[in-house]
Amino acid sequence: MARYMEALTVERGGFRIKVPESWWEFDVRPESRDDSIRRMVNDRIAQRPELSQYKDVYMDFLRKAAADAWKSGALYCGCMAENFGGDTPITGSVTVSMVGGRNERGEPLSTDPSVIASQLAVKEAKKEGDSWRKVTTVDIPGVGPAARTYGIEDIVVPGDALNRTIRAVLMQTYIPVPGQEGKVALVGGSSQVLDLADSFFDIFDAITSTFRFTG
Repeated sequence: MARYMEALTVERGGFRIKVPESWWEFDVRPESRDDSIRRMVNDRIAQRPELSQYKDVYMDFLRKAAADAWKSGALYCGCMAENFGGDTPITGSVTVSMVGGRNERGEPLSTDPSVIASQLAVKEAKKEGDSWRKVTTVDIPGVGPAARTYGIEDIVVPGDALNRTIRAVLMQTYIPVPGQEGKVALVGGSSQVLDLADSFFDIFDAITSTFRFTG
């Protein structure tokens, strides 16, 4: 995936982040996202007709990524859906959300990275093939320390009445928002291509390291 390291800077209200220039950003609003995704996929296939056999896979992946991003309050959602010569396309996504919380007394939750990290659960794999999660803190250049989880996790499908799950490579980084009590920028990266977990951890880390607050 080295050929996708040229970067594109995305700037939104309050932050900017760099993603590989081949990634797609799209409208996640329910009333318009399907049309937006359809246009993007059709445009990409027009440029690269060999991808036409994967059209349904791309559409399903992007629709789900957009729906999940909207439900999480995402301000930005970018995805990759590329074929590198294998039998199935390689897919992944990164979202940026501004989230906050309060305790039972109505007080803002701490955004201290060490406090957040202490409240995030580590999960050990009991046998090969089990899901797992590690918790750590990282230093974002120009921003400062942040709490992070990463691993192979079973994620409940949003809105599924049977609480079914999907297994995914997942990295989430909680970056304190300066001057705003209880609020963090949550940068989340995910992919269902489990065999490339280590590569995606590197990609998500590289993207997250470019995050900066603006204004």
